[in-house]
Amino acid sequence: MSAYLSLLRRNPDFRKAFAADLLSLGSDWFAIIPLLTILPKLTGSGLLGGLVLGTDTAVVALLAPYAGTIADRFDRRRILIMANLSSAVAVMLLLLVHSAATAWIALAAVGAVAVAKAFYAPASAAALPNLVDPEDLPAANVLAGSAWGTMLVIGASLGGILAQVIGNDGCYLLDTALLLVAAVLTMLVRRPFQADGHGARHHGTGKALAEAVVYIRGDARVRALVTVKSAVGVGNGSLTLFPLLATAVFHTGPLGTGLFYAARGLGALAGPLMLRGPLMRPGRLLIGLAASMSLYGAAYLLFGLAPVFGVALVLVTVAHIAGGANWVLSNYALQQHVPDRLRGRVFSTDFMLATLAVTASQVLAGVLSDSVNLRLLASAGGAATLVYALVWTLLTGRARREERAAAENVGATR
Repeated sequence: MSAYLSLLRRNPDFRKAFAADLLSLGSDWFAIIPLLTILPKLTGSGLLGGLVLGTDTAVVALLAPYAGTIADRFDRRRILIMANLSSAVAVMLLLLVHSAATAWIALAAVGAVAVAKAFYAPASAAALPNLVDPEDLPAANVLAGSAWGTMLVIGASLGGILAQVIGNDGCYLLDTALLLVAAVLTMLVRRPFQADGHGARHHGTGKALAEAVVYIRGDARVRALVTVKSAVGVGNGSLTLFPLLATAVFHTGPLGTGLFYAARGLGALAGPLMLRGPLMRPGRLLIGLAASMSLYGAAYLLFGLAPVFGVALVLVTVAHIAGGANWVLSNYALQQHVPDRLRGRVFSTDFMLATLAVTASQVLAGVLSDSVNLRLLASAGGAATLVYALVWTLLTGRARREERAAAENVGATR
């Protein structure tokens, strides 16, 4: 832990950016947990909850290519600030959701927040190597990845509790306030968010995207890395089922929903810290990522069979230990491998593929939740991830060989 604490102490710009990420990521759950709990009550169906989550990811996927181009062309600091301010305005729309007749507003509000997220994610990931010294990048990545998990634990837990204490509207107002503070913290960061100040403005969008596609197609390791997160995505439909399982199967209500999401966050927080060492051994990252996909799938396969709520919580935690390591370490590998001028576009492609998989999984789970056994649906998501992991492993043999050869060359020169 000393490396992480030292980085936060020595680098005030990273500290501010990290705090902004914590607030931005944590604020989401003060809206999502109450929203996912109230929508089935207002509409009498789990479909709208699935559509809300699906809308969130679908918008991100559709905008990702354009958002990545923007992240490489314009000031990433301004992109992050505008994303937080726009999200704050959109969250205020949720104050209008109080009946079946106004439930559709939830889709509009979540869609607007998703637009902001689509621009925030690639800009934030692409900016990170510019905010720290090269030797601090591994620790910065683990901390940045842990920000999502940390605030999922805190936000999901408090979201369930505060929904009962201060009500849904109070949660939405708190979300708005946190987003505004995150925007202010980002304004205070002094380091540039990209190497060349404002990116390559001379490229048109089409040409910029084509350049990124050619780069990805020509590099086997990058192709492997931008498809690895989709394994977690195809099993993500189980998250749509959390409120339904908590209420109808485990009888734990909103608190159970919050604890499920908190367990997800705890795993995402612990995974990069626990698995960074084993997975980052020279020449072993890709095979380690294959193992992480398989562990995620196996845990969710068993999740659908969990006899009691406590066992289900443990399995969700284990799944997201694997999923969190998968996400953070593949990000780190891309940041090391991809040049700054292409980084936003490559990350947007990475996010697009992952969110398309998440969208399909969550919408399908929402559609089937009214007609198919909930436990069976949850296990099916885990099985889908296991199949994806097997296919990915078979198709990335060349990338693994190149990775091993590169590690051997480095070892030979020492």
